[in-house]
Amino acid sequence: MTWASWTTRGVYSGHGGVLTEEVGPLSGDLTIHTTWAEGTAQITVQYTDAADWFTMAGSPVPCPSEEASRALHAAAVEAVRQGSGATVPLVQPGSEQPAGEAAAE
Repeated sequence: MTWASWTTRGVYSGHGGVLTEEVGPLSGDLTIHTTWAEGTAQITVQYTDAADWFTMAGSPVPCPSEEASRALHAAAVEAVRQGSGATVPLVQPGSEQPAGEAAAE
């Protein structure tokens, strides 16, 4: 089985924070974690250094590759920084990047 994971600590959410499935919005100093396995990405969030993890609204999502899941993680971190009740960004079918994200040159 192929899998990958990424964690970004110290993400300060924008106004309105990030929406979670379990407890609604979280805001403040957060940690974002993405795990990709078997074509699916799971994104979770916690208050940095807390014990409990919460599912980011919209997770899990189909994700075609490890590279796409890395881009999805980066887009999720940026969405949390933007706030406004952030949810998981969508991945375009057949794409290596989330919808709305410009390709790196």
